[in-house]
Amino acid sequence: MRIRYNAPAVLSFSLLCVAVFVLGMLVPPIQLLFFVPGSGGFAFSQPLSWFRLLSHAAGHASWDHLLGNLSFILLLGPILEEKYGSGRLLGMMLATALITGVLNVLLFSSGLLGASGIVFMFILLVSFTNFRNGEIPLSFLLIVAVFLSRELLQGLRADHVAQFAHLIGGACGSLFGFRLAGRRA
Repeated sequence: MRIRYNAPAVLSFSLLCVAVFVLGMLVPPIQLLFFVPGSGGFAFSQPLSWFRLLSHAAGHASWDHLLGNLSFILLLGPILEEKYGSGRLLGMMLATALITGVLNVLLFSSGLLGASGIVFMFILLVSFTNFRNGEIPLSFLLIVAVFLSRELLQGLRADHVAQFAHLIGGACGSLFGFRLAGRRA
């Protein structure tokens, strides 16, 4: 029996997140490369600012934050990668990171860090794994109801969680799911 690298996009991203977190603990200034500042801190003339629009998804604030995101990514990601293929799923992950990064810069003054947008994209996208043309999966509708309720209620609390990134990630997962419904890798 041998170990197989069964979901290269998901596993590589997960390993990148762990490496970034550990490196950030050893060399704290590195963390700034994986954090997209809010509207006041984004410099359009700086290439590093543009890099951060994607790289923020690999940065995490704590072990709890990292492990919470990785638990969903490693649970749902291989299912999605098998259905959509590594390249297509990686494209969806990058698009979600870019969209959440850009919207954070345009709409919010606080910074953004972590893969929560990708996690919520996965959560909504996985409900399309058994989609049939002409039908909307009940599981999708229930996930949306639970997901929206939870995020809206948590958005009323003052914390350091970017609920908008969760909502945008979920919207991306929904759009990708409807667009790619029924397609295989």
